[in-house]
Amino acid sequence: MANVSWFFTPSVPRLRRKIQPSIGISPSGYCLSGRIFRRVVCSSGIKGAEKHASPSESRVPRLVSKGCKLVGCGSAVPALSVSNDDLAKIVDTSDEWISVRTGIRNRRVISGKESLKDLAVEAARKALEMADFDPNDLDLILMCTSTPEDIFGAAPQVQSELCHRKTPLAYDITAACSGFVLGLVSAACHIRGGGFHNVLVIGADVISRFIDWTDRGTCILFGDAAGAVLVQACDAEEDGLLSFDLHSDGEGGRHLGAPMNDNKTNDLLGSNGSVLDFPPKRSSYSCIQMNGKEVFRFAVRSVPQSIESALEKAGLVAADIDWLLLHQANQRIIDAVATRLELPEEKVISNLANYGNTSAASIPLALDEAVRSGKVKPGHTIATSGFGAGLTWGSAIIRWG
Repeated sequence: MANVSWFFTPSVPRLRRKIQPSIGISPSGYCLSGRIFRRVVCSSGIKGAEKHASPSESRVPRLVSKGCKLVGCGSAVPALSVSNDDLAKIVDTSDEWISVRTGIRNRRVISGKESLKDLAVEAARKALEMADFDPNDLDLILMCTSTPEDIFGAAPQVQSELCHRKTPLAYDITAACSGFVLGLVSAACHIRGGGFHNVLVIGADVISRFIDWTDRGTCILFGDAAGAVLVQACDAEEDGLLSFDLHSDGEGGRHLGAPMNDNKTNDLLGSNGSVLDFPPKRSSYSCIQMNGKEVFRFAVRSVPQSIESALEKAGLVAADIDWLLLHQANQRIIDAVATRLELPEEKVISNLANYGNTSAASIPLALDEAVRSGKVKPGHTIATSGFGAGLTWGSAIIRWG
């Protein structure tokens, strides 16, 4: 099992002598002065380098105090809404059976000419509009998706739609339902340690393409959507990512995944009479395979622990947060985690009933609705956590605005 927390701090021996004795630097990359935590990161240390080098080029490290904040959000969903009653027409189920076990009543599914790229671009533009930000000033686009329309990645295609005067770095993060949290942490690391200033994090998935619509155990759960957040560099005092806690455990991957199909190769005889496994047949991926009971046990055990760990690193307790925003997988999981953290229902953000499990899009989609409805306000502290395939899971304590 692997786990990651805090931030990497490079060793800069010569600069340590200049730090005042009243300030301590922890191995985590945090400075402590009194009760105020500040992060120590790398950035460009060459005067005038900004004029000649892009953020993706090499930087000379130096100690600085820099934070990052979330300044805009957006989301997009397909036009087609599929209700539980609609599903009852194609599989043996009912609205009551689904809603009682999952909390889901509707989900959105792409149709016609809709695509993952279209959803991602729409969500991104809404986030940039909220922040009143020109997409050509972006330094980086992180596309968190496990369902790209090109096996080599979706981020560059999104970049080409958004940015017309510049070509910022763009790449994919594949971590399914944990993807958006990993994207936020990656954005923070690029800002604090790489000299980036404006990072767009998109969570988008079209899980419907990998669903067996005759399997009532999985087809009732998932939907398609996209959500995006603009993350900007700021002074440490305005920092909006207070802490994080990340984990993975490949042993649990057998409980949730969409593995490559085991296609047999053509049997060709070699010159010595042996069978050659060549050429391989065209590869394809199976539909989502899930052991629901094991995934439920994993989530209700691991997610509260991860959130509590992140809260401790931020110097907070559960009572200090304004909102709990989990990956929207199952209402029973959401309720169980809230109960474990002793958080009242009115502090829990959930839109699962309307969209189902939208994988990497679920957290930014719910966040966008909560912000635009006025529920989440600038300065609010949110405990968020993603969990799922891999198995991967992670939590982040963020401050909106």
